[in-house]
Amino acid sequence: MAVGFVAADGSSPSSKRTTLIMLMKLTLLKSKIHRATVTAASLHYEGSLTISADLAALVQLREYEKILVGNLRNGERFETYVIYGSPRKGSIQLNGATAHLGTIGDRITIMNFAHYSPEEAVLHQPRIIVLDEKNRVVRKEGLHSRSIRR
Repeated sequence: MAVGFVAADGSSPSSKRTTLIMLMKLTLLKSKIHRATVTAASLHYEGSLTISADLAALVQLREYEKILVGNLRNGERFETYVIYGSPRKGSIQLNGATAHLGTIGDRITIMNFAHYSPEEAVLHQPRIIVLDEKNRVVRKEGLHSRSIRR
């Protein structure tokens, strides 16, 4: 005779597992600007990373959204938030304390992440742009897909 297990609330373990899976969120790459060139640094600014508004819009980065930045020259990684710069200028500016983590001409990768249900994750494609040394888009990925917008 099989012995069944019942949780304190009377539910079976299998229904609890199903509920947990339904509530589970996966953290996936939402947006990435790869190989951006730092064009300026302002130590005395309040903080953040200024990104040309048109580049941020391409990957759906919102102003004040949290980002993770990796410096390809020195390996530094830091978290900050987005400030929009003038569109079509190609500006990527390190502000405040982040100005200590790179120099003009450094290539950086700007990433952010979002939480998705397992069902959303199946359809998700990150929005990625790759830039040249003048911060012009040379490649786009996931910009015209069925990506779930956050």
